[in-house]
Formats: sequence, C-alpha cells, structure tokens
Amino acid sequence: MNETTTNATTPKTEKRTGDPSKRAADPFELSRATMSKFEMPKIEVPAELREMTDKGIAHAKDACTKAKVASDEAVDLLKNAYANVAKGATDYNLKVIDVVRTNTRAAFDYVNELLGVKSPSEFVELSTAHMRKQFDTVSAQTKELTALAQKAAAEAAEPIKTGVSKVFNKAP
Repeated sequence: MNETTTNATTPKTEKRTGDPSKRAADPFELSRATMSKFEMPKIEVPAELREMTDKGIAHAKDACTKAKVASDEAVDLLKNAYANVAKGATDYNLKVIDVVRTNTRAAFDYVNELLGVKSPSEFVELSTAHMRKQFDTVSAQTKELTALAQKAAAEAAEPIKTGVSKVFNKAP
C-alpha cells in the first residue's frame, strides 16, 4: 500500500513582548519614527463636507433648543393641570365631608325622634318620613357630587387641552 502523509505545520506565532527588538516586524504597524502615538494625520476636508457638517450641527442645535422649549412648556402645562386636580380634589373632599356631616346629623336626629315614639303607627309614620327625606337628600347630594367631579375633571383637563391645541396650531 502506498500511503502518503502530509505534515501540516502551523506557523508559529511569537508572543509580543515589551521589548521591540525581540519582536518580529509587523508589516502593518506604522513606523514609530514617522508618527507619534497621538498625532492625527493632516487631511484636507473638502468645503462641501465642512458646509454639510456645519448645517448638521446648526440643525441639531436648533432641534435641541426646540426640544428644551417644548419640555419647559410641557412642565408648565403639567404644573397647571396638577394644581387644578389638587384644587378639584380638595373641593370634592370638602363636599364629601359636608355630606357625611349632614347625613350623620340626620341619623342622630332620627334616632332622637325614635326615642319619643309612643305607638307602632307613629314609628311607621316617622320612619317613612325619614326615609323619604333621606332619599331626597341623598339624591341631591349625589347630583352635587357628580357636578363637582365633572367640574374638577374639566378644570384639570383644560390646561392640557389648551396646550395640545396650541401645539397643533403651531405645527406647520
């Protein structure tokens, strides 16, 4: 049998050491004598490229300025909206406290009147009158609270609505 074998040898790579005299010359390495480590080569930039770069920088500065103005307007808009929400929530909570106070007084008055009841018919009559009165009171209170909540929501949304319409009116 005729057997052929090939000896494939891999090229030996030398480790780089700190001593340049012991390293093999790298054909792609720049000569240290011609260029220092931090020196940039002198290249003439065409005027068109310089003009394009200047325009790009001016455009970026303009975009940043517009973004800053827009973000400042958005912050003011949110401050106004938050102030309106806080005022609306305070008004609503004060009204809820007033409603609770009114209903609590009515309940105590009802219990006080029940203590003076002398007959079952008087009890039924007093209870019916109290229920009718409470139904009317609660209906009126619900209408007031609903109107107050709608007003608070409208006042909270107004600065945002105004700001958004202002932005869309500015848009080209």
